[in-house]
Amino acid sequence: MIDHVQLKVKSFEKSRQFYARALEPLGYGVQYEDAASKSAGFGAKGATELWIGEGGPVAPVHIAFRAGDRSAVQKFHAAALTAGGKDNGAPGIRTDYSPTYYAAFVLDPDGNNVELVCNESA
Repeated sequence: MIDHVQLKVKSFEKSRQFYARALEPLGYGVQYEDAASKSAGFGAKGATELWIGEGGPVAPVHIAFRAGDRSAVQKFHAAALTAGGKDNGAPGIRTDYSPTYYAAFVLDPDGNNVELVCNESA
């Protein structure tokens, strides 16, 4: 249903580095970058699904990415923390969502709640 999402960020370079490192274990990388407008698009090769751009009002949002398996959730969480994110929920089952909802949550440099979820049994 959704083609792409754009987040407004306070610091383009800080957020670019965060998302490049946090999304790398998922096979996502920078697919487009415009230093003049301080914007970048991330996704799988040839696709731009997450955009960041510096400027404008920054209002924290929640965005969830789908993972192929639980290992990807764990790798994302570790990479996001190493990239400067703040833990907002370690990898684990979230039974309040469903018995198989395995997710991790990290706050990015602007306070956005970034989630990675695998909704399959182990």
